[in-house]
Amino acid sequence: MEDRPVEINELKAIVEGILFVSGDEGVTIKQLSDVLNQPEDVVKQLLTELTYDYEHPGRGLRLLKSDDFYHLTTKPEHTVYFKKMLESPHATRLSQAALEVLAIIAYKQPITRIEIEEIRGVSSSRPLQTLIARSLIEEVGRKETVGRPILFGTTKDFLTFFGLTSLSELPPLQEEFEIEELQDDADLYFERFQDVD
Repeated sequence: MEDRPVEINELKAIVEGILFVSGDEGVTIKQLSDVLNQPEDVVKQLLTELTYDYEHPGRGLRLLKSDDFYHLTTKPEHTVYFKKMLESPHATRLSQAALEVLAIIAYKQPITRIEIEEIRGVSSSRPLQTLIARSLIEEVGRKETVGRPILFGTTKDFLTFFGLTSLSELPPLQEEFEIEELQDDADLYFERFQDVD
């Protein structure tokens, strides 16, 4: 099958999808250039057009550049609605996926999204966003490796929410354990607090 030329609008849609799945890690122009097999000046033009598109009042996202990384983020003027959503009765419980990610971070921090996904075997961007929005985890630095991925750790709110004064009060894990055991043990512990307001 021969490669077909990709139109600009399709390239923009692909970039948008890549930005979405990259989550908090973000992507660089070089990474986009490599993935799209397009020159960097074409990628810059695509990002410029996407930035312009997101400035429209009918859009709920915006494109943010931090260092050399591009991220999709929500618009600050909509924050009041996000807070309302998180405070709604339907948002009081954490999903099973969020509990798993929280357990992994609590016991293995500091840890990157990729490392979490290697443990879980599935994408963890959405649970991470939920936990950040609830102030249970936060960025605690960047790993000194290729791409300098974000390192996540728990917050003071995490300790408060679970009635802990320090991480040393977390239930101990066996020295030799399987990942499933880590998740099961930690999930049982955290689930006790799910109905606490």
